[in-house]
Amino acid sequence: MRELHFKDYFWNGELTCTGGYDCIVQHLNDGKRTCKEIEDFMKARASIEEKYAKELLGLSKKVCGHNEMNTLKRSLDMFKLQTEHVSLSHLQLAQTMRDEAKKLEDFRERQKETRKKVEQQMDALHKQRAMQFKKTMETKKTYEQKCRDKEEAEQNMNRNASTSNVKQQEKVSILRYCGGLGRGQAADRLYMHNVSVLGKTREDWQKEHIKACEVFEKQEVERINTLRNMVWTHLNQLSQQCVTSDELHEEVRKSLEQCDIQEDIEHFVNLRRTGDKPPGTVLTLHRSPLTTDTYNTI
Repeated sequence: MRELHFKDYFWNGELTCTGGYDCIVQHLNDGKRTCKEIEDFMKARASIEEKYAKELLGLSKKVCGHNEMNTLKRSLDMFKLQTEHVSLSHLQLAQTMRDEAKKLEDFRERQKETRKKVEQQMDALHKQRAMQFKKTMETKKTYEQKCRDKEEAEQNMNRNASTSNVKQQEKVSILRYCGGLGRGQAADRLYMHNVSVLGKTREDWQKEHIKACEVFEKQEVERINTLRNMVWTHLNQLSQQCVTSDELHEEVRKSLEQCDIQEDIEHFVNLRRTGDKPPGTVLTLHRSPLTTDTYNTI
């Protein structure tokens, strides 16, 4: 299938019309706006990641299981440590996103400068073409008027040739005819000169229009490719962040696997035990007025 290109499909039937060129420029302006929107999106996402990372870092510093001991304490310490590492990885991700946004900003500015030079040149050519076209149309009107004056002089001279006082009228007609002929020839030369200049201007404009279309199409190819790759890279970074977080979480899971309930129970008993014998029985003496003394145990 034949590929379509800007330079082949953005012409206009009227010489002074810039509709095709304007359509391309508008599309490039829309593309520039998209670049700015993606750039702002990346910056906003980086701010979200940074805020989340800082809050997570603050959370990792809070007391959590301070009074625990042995294997559970080690697991909780690992839990806090890896939470801190996750927060740091999100901070790094935020900076990476800002770096990507800066790359896009630089790319947008480079395209802007290149476009500016081309657009300035094309605007100058459009003005030159419009002015030359106007000048040519004005000289065309003058030339056509001189042609009509010449024809009128010829008709008058022919009519006068058949009337009385032929010599005097013929002399006047000849003078008018010669004057009109001279002015007509001058108008003809000026008109043909302007037509030639307009033709040269048209050729120059067509060549530059093709070059501009090629530059604009190249920019559009680069823009689409850059945005596609940037979004792709952004998603890869998010996926990698998930992998990194899971690897850090896995360290916590490994520590939790080493958490031994019975060992912690025994550790607490050995560390804090107060004795392995309960208190003995307590003897009490109960005196009854009707009986002998009786000892009760409690």
